[in-house]
Amino acid sequence: MERITISNIEIELTFKNIKNIHLSVHPPMGNVTVSAPLHVDKDIVKVFIIGKLGWIRKERTKFLNQPREAEKLFITRESHYFFGKRYLLNAVENTLSTKVILKHNVIDLMTPSNSPIEYKQKVLYNWYRRELRKVLAEMINHWESRLNVKSESFGIRKMKTKWGSCNTTDCNIWFNIELAKKPKKCIEYIVVHELVHLLERNHNKRFVLLMNQFLPDWKERKKQLNELPI
Repeated sequence: MERITISNIEIELTFKNIKNIHLSVHPPMGNVTVSAPLHVDKDIVKVFIIGKLGWIRKERTKFLNQPREAEKLFITRESHYFFGKRYLLNAVENTLSTKVILKHNVIDLMTPSNSPIEYKQKVLYNWYRRELRKVLAEMINHWESRLNVKSESFGIRKMKTKWGSCNTTDCNIWFNIELAKKPKKCIEYIVVHELVHLLERNHNKRFVLLMNQFLPDWKERKKQLNELPI
C-alpha cells in the first residue's frame, strides 16, 4: 500500500490480485482508497483517478459537510448520545467511585473532584466500549451463523476515517468506538458489511449482491449513519 496525492487529494493505493480498478470514498471523513490489478501501470491508475475527480470531490464534500458534534466539556446538562438516543449528562464529582450509570434520559458520570476533561472522557468512553462490545458480540454471533462465516476476533478502537475494517487474511475485525453513539440498526449494518468481506474481499458487484441478499435495507441504514452528526 502506498499513498499518492492527486489534485490535493490524498489517496491510498493498493495493488491486488483483482481484475478491475476499484475506487471508494469512505465515511466518516471522506478518505479515498483505490485497489488496482497487479498488472496495471501506476500511470494508468492515475489517469483513471483523474477521470473520477468530479465524483470524488462530490462524495468527499458530502461526508465533510456532515453535522459535527460540538466539542464536549463533560459538564452537567450537556447532550451525549448512546445507541442513537440523546441523553443529558449529569457530571457528579467528589465521589469515591468512578462509574457511569444510565438512567431514563440521563447519563450519570461519577468522577473524583477536579477531574480534568480528559479523565472524564476516558471514563465515559471506557463505558461506551464495554456496552458496545456486548452489542457487537451478540450481532456478530447472529450474523456469523446467517452468513456461514467465522471471524477470529473483533476489537474496538478510535478510528479517524472508517466505521469498521476487516482483515480478510487473519479474519480480525475492528469497529470504531463512535458507533456506541449510533442507532443499533446502523451498527448492525457495519457488522454485516465487515462480515460479508469474509465472503468477498472487495467492494464489487458480488459484494453488493451479498449485501442485498442478507440485509436488503442496508443502503437506507448506510444513508442514516452517514447523515448523523459525527
